[in-house]
Amino acid sequence: MSLWFSHPLFLPSLVVGITIILWATSLLPEFITALLFFTVAMAAKIAPPEVIFGGFASSAFWLVFSGFVLGVAIRKTGLADRAARALSARLTDSWLRMVASVVLLSYALAFVMPSNMGRIALLMPIVAAMASRAGIKEGTRPWYGLALAVGFGTFQLSATILPANVPNLVMSGAAEGAWGIHLNYLPYLLLHTPVLGWLKGALLIGLICWLFPGKPQPPKAVEAAPPMSGAEKRLAWLLAIVLTLWVTESWHGIGPAWTGLAAACVTLLPRVGFISGEEFSAGVNIRTCIYVAGILGLAITVTQTGIGDAVGEALLRVMPLDPERPFTSFVALTGITTALNFIMTANGVPALYTTFAQSFAEATNFPLLSVIMIQVLGYSTPLLPYQASPIVVAMALGKVPARAGMMLCLALAAASYLLLLPLDYLWYQVLGKL
Repeated sequence: MSLWFSHPLFLPSLVVGITIILWATSLLPEFITALLFFTVAMAAKIAPPEVIFGGFASSAFWLVFSGFVLGVAIRKTGLADRAARALSARLTDSWLRMVASVVLLSYALAFVMPSNMGRIALLMPIVAAMASRAGIKEGTRPWYGLALAVGFGTFQLSATILPANVPNLVMSGAAEGAWGIHLNYLPYLLLHTPVLGWLKGALLIGLICWLFPGKPQPPKAVEAAPPMSGAEKRLAWLLAIVLTLWVTESWHGIGPAWTGLAAACVTLLPRVGFISGEEFSAGVNIRTCIYVAGILGLAITVTQTGIGDAVGEALLRVMPLDPERPFTSFVALTGITTALNFIMTANGVPALYTTFAQSFAEATNFPLLSVIMIQVLGYSTPLLPYQASPIVVAMALGKVPARAGMMLCLALAAASYLLLLPLDYLWYQVLGKL
């Protein structure tokens, strides 16, 4: 026992473990847990400050911040209600159609907009206005369903599009850096879209309709939209420029976070911008920003302290990887990714898993590229909301209780592992990947 207490990973593991438990159980508000993590981690000196507070330097943090600012401006100018007016006239005939339209819109936007956080920030005020016009009030179960449709549709389904979310990019960079493997857009899309895109999207729509039933009220008459105000026109142009820069990131090299932050700064400028200091204070959820910084800092700490390496090696010893049982090995590799998701969150999992891919390939006789690809199902299917920061952000923007998000997480994960995992295995075989 004394040897365990003296182990260099004991204190970091204890701090990380307690933080994860507090987030998973919601015993404390998420931002307080994040602040406690910063405090205890610094006091115990489990990692350097630049590691513990690394979340604040992450592009994901600034995407969240700028997304909140742009969301406030979209709502204030009336642009959200204008977009919702156009959508609600056609998409609120039934609850199934309304949920499906939100999920499909969040998925379709991923093809042209590379940032999960940016898509959520853009969609949430529009969906909120559409829900209001359909008689669905915030704080009700149907509203929770729509907010979760934005978060889950944005994060989980975008995993099938290579440049559309952070874990995919981390995996791509790790595969190229560690093994010299360059992932290509179309082969990646073909491998993952049928099962993890189309079928998972259908599962998501069905589960939301079942767990969060609603009865939208279509507008009695299609009201003529008033002319766009000057503020609406200026904000529409600003958003068009931001979206163009996001889509063309590969050409100019400026990350979506910094494009979004520049737009947020313009939005806040006196006379030129759209929101005042008081509106900024009231509309920007600093609590969620702190929570996201805590999640990202935790993932960086796990990687830098060696906790992730130790867990990965332990999993390699106990998981049933056997060349004679390919399906069992496929399930085991997915299980490894799922387990790593608890300690590293989705953004950090690919960085660690990919470094072990050669060992996994030798233990299973799977091609190295296939071993790397198998992790996508695991990291894109969180068991708890905290494992995917875009889902957390969507829940915060929609004021969705942790219990509701956890319920959908567990239901979708169970359905994915029971139904989609075998189909995913068969699809790999059809394509000759196993």
